Amino acid sequence: MRRVLLLVGAVLLLAMLQGTVRRGLADTRFHDELIEKRIYAYRDWQSTGVRVNQGDLVEIEAWGEWLYTPEEYHGPKGHAEFPAPGFYPIPRGPGGALIGRIGEHGQRFSVGERATLQAREHGILYLRINDDVLSDNDGWVAAQIDVTQKADTLP
Repeated sequence: MRRVLLLVGAVLLLAMLQGTVRRGLADTRFHDELIEKRIYAYRDWQSTGVRVNQGDLVEIEAWGEWLYTPEEYHGPKGHAEFPAPGFYPIPRGPGGALIGRIGEHGQRFSVGERATLQAREHGILYLRINDDVLSDNDGWVAAQIDVTQKADTLP
């Protein structure tokens, strides 16, 4: 009888734990709990998978190295000696810097090693290197993305 009670107790405990795991997978996760994205120097605009709403506070911190000029790796703030010419995605800023936009056609902005901004539009956050020819680049930077929802959009 004792073995039967222990077995029933174990089965009930496992059933409760399984329900907890299933509920955990279905729970809503906030962006700041899970977003760290690699942005590759040789790719065009890359979706971070982070959706922001107009008015949200977006904080991005980046680190790592990528190759923008021959044999010279540098970080996400760009190359100090090579300003971006007028035909780069963001002209007159540092060449090879991390840049972003919100939405497919959103306004472009500089990120570098760190940026904090209030979203002017809603959409997916995209990041890339500030360069015109991507095929000769190499490396990647990691970006930690934190989004604080605008007060009136909180559940």
